Amino acid sequence: MFLHTLNPAMKACTVVGLVFVLACLFDPVTPLVFTLFTITVTLVFGRFRKRVYVLYLSAFTLFAFGMLWTTIAFADTPSQPEETIPLAGFLFPKEDVLTALALSFRVMAFAALSLLFVFTTNMVHFILSLIQQLKLPPKLAYGLMAGYRFLPMMKEEFDQIRAAHRIRGVTEANSIKGKFKQLKRYAIPLLAGAVRKAERTAAAMESKGFTSERTRTYYRPMKITGRDWIFPLVMFAVLGVLIVLSFQLDYFRWYNGQF
Repeated sequence: MFLHTLNPAMKACTVVGLVFVLACLFDPVTPLVFTLFTITVTLVFGRFRKRVYVLYLSAFTLFAFGMLWTTIAFADTPSQPEETIPLAGFLFPKEDVLTALALSFRVMAFAALSLLFVFTTNMVHFILSLIQQLKLPPKLAYGLMAGYRFLPMMKEEFDQIRAAHRIRGVTEANSIKGKFKQLKRYAIPLLAGAVRKAERTAAAMESKGFTSERTRTYYRPMKITGRDWIFPLVMFAVLGVLIVLSFQLDYFRWYNGQF
């Protein structure tokens, strides 16, 4: 699929640039339309489990709704607002509702862009791209890669420790004090195992030449081709068109300290 074949560094720079532009917008319509466009691009040009994507997106939607409601409920409301909007049986100032919608839809736009990157990017390729295109120090980058690889190993080791406790008759705690002791029983062997793995990994990386030396060859060379420029050009072009349309329809607003 198209999104999976793009250079990860180019994709990351595009997402960060779009986030900065969206952070300067403060009308509710532009981020809403751009969010819908981003979700469509992700679903059409990405290959992943759509159910998992919808689950993650739903969590961000709940967070955005919470921000919407709290912004409206705790806004500094004037005693006699000029315009009001009925919502859930109450009248709220129009300015507060528009501000809350702008904040909520910006959160959704950020979430949609983040999920696009996470669900369509191989993290190993991303780190290699950071080294080769963005000149991230290899010593730091390979350390991040090793740490990323540790996460599934830590989960597997945690499951093994818990299974070993059950075999020996140690049941799951129900009280708060018991859960704290249980956490301690899990944390100490996990920490000891992580320290041992970190020492062995550091020695192995140094012996195999994974140092701060930049003049090295790569088994997986990451390059930026003409195809990689399509994504940022299309995304920024669509956002630019939406901004122009919002100007024409007279609902565009820049962020000017509204909150």
